[in-house]
Amino acid sequence: MHELLSSSATQIAKAIRNREVSAEEMVRATLERIDEVNPKLNAVVALATDRALAEARERDAETARGESRGPLHGVPITLKDSHDTEGIVTTGGTTGRAGNVPDADSPPVARMRAAGAVVLGKTNTPEFTMSFITENLVYGKTNNPYDVTRTPGGSSGGAAAIVASCGAFLELGSDLGGSVRVPSHYCGIAGLKTSAGRVPRTGHAFPWGGPLDRFGTVGPLARRVEDLALVLPIISGPDWIDPFVEPVPIRDPGEVNVSGLRVAFFTDNGLQTPTSEILDAVRSAAGVVADAGARVEESRPAAIARASELAYRSFGADGGYLSRKLLRESGTSKPSRFLEQRADGPPENSPSVEEYAALLHDVDDVRSELLGFMKDYDAIICPVAAQPAPTHEDAEGLIYTYTAAHNLSGLPGAVVRGGTSPEGLPIGVQIVAQPWREDVALAVASVIEEATGGWQAPAI
Repeated sequence: MHELLSSSATQIAKAIRNREVSAEEMVRATLERIDEVNPKLNAVVALATDRALAEARERDAETARGESRGPLHGVPITLKDSHDTEGIVTTGGTTGRAGNVPDADSPPVARMRAAGAVVLGKTNTPEFTMSFITENLVYGKTNNPYDVTRTPGGSSGGAAAIVASCGAFLELGSDLGGSVRVPSHYCGIAGLKTSAGRVPRTGHAFPWGGPLDRFGTVGPLARRVEDLALVLPIISGPDWIDPFVEPVPIRDPGEVNVSGLRVAFFTDNGLQTPTSEILDAVRSAAGVVADAGARVEESRPAAIARASELAYRSFGADGGYLSRKLLRESGTSKPSRFLEQRADGPPENSPSVEEYAALLHDVDDVRSELLGFMKDYDAIICPVAAQPAPTHEDAEGLIYTYTAAHNLSGLPGAVVRGGTSPEGLPIGVQIVAQPWREDVALAVASVIEEATGGWQAPAI
């Protein structure tokens, strides 16, 4: 493996800018790494090799002229197959779109490319991103690079697996119930669930709008926290299509005074008790932040369990309408097993109109309670999930209450590796911050990363 492949995207961008390495050399190195690991992972499902090499040579010519397209100039990236990519097949994991080649990039993808990123190809995702297991009828199942008998999680499972394996420097994922944070935890990398309303969802397989709109966000995955901070300003802001995106300024994590923060932590949400190693990782992370001077105390939002319950009730409350709509619009006649049951409804226990209206009010009441808790704290440190990456078989039926609660709240949350299980699997720690304060989540994550070492290379 090329010696620079384990570098951060920030480091590689600087090396290309300083002409210490060429963009073409790094694109070739990442493509070779994909060839090496992907047969074991099935993480990358489409490549744009010729285009990537041509763009890399173009970036190098620009560098030679003293020009730069932006902070990602020449950096090789992959993109979750739920994001539209001009000229590269985009299936969203559904058979009806198996031959779909968009004629335009989604706005976040276009912004990353405009900033100089070179797109290598696409990574696997479950159908319409609606599962925590990365598997579909177009491309099959993706494996975890730390143990190929285990899942990388979902729905950004292909993204997390290839980034952890040094096959790409950056990824663009999405998170509806934990789909950036759970794969980051399972694969030992850094990930960011952005604030609701931060990044456009235009051109994404799971669309904006509808009763679940606030749950869905787009955010980056990388090996290092500094890269999440690098990408966030690039992908954020209104596109004048997604009507729920707000023009809220991005703050710099480097300007956050961690020693002045008020931080809560908890290890058990009352619904799922994590493994002892995860409990230890969260406590250790809280201790590291306290050592950095923050005021840290053990405190759990009273509404956190209720938030998780309401999130899962919300996901199934439409009687399968959205699943059927997506399948119909994509021309998919045979859905994956994850979508089949969702689209089969409405089930007998579907809520009445009155019950559904009451659910929406309950959701907003709990959002208000969680917001009120954050008045007294700048950040919360807690688990990402109750277990490290399970085997493919054991992953069936798992729920993710620690992440889903903050899809409901809309609060931003970062994940960074904070420990290792007895089996040698990564353990992530989740840092949740006040609305629009991704800078605080990232600053706290950086302190934890510095103390623990963060990402560690898999043996694959």
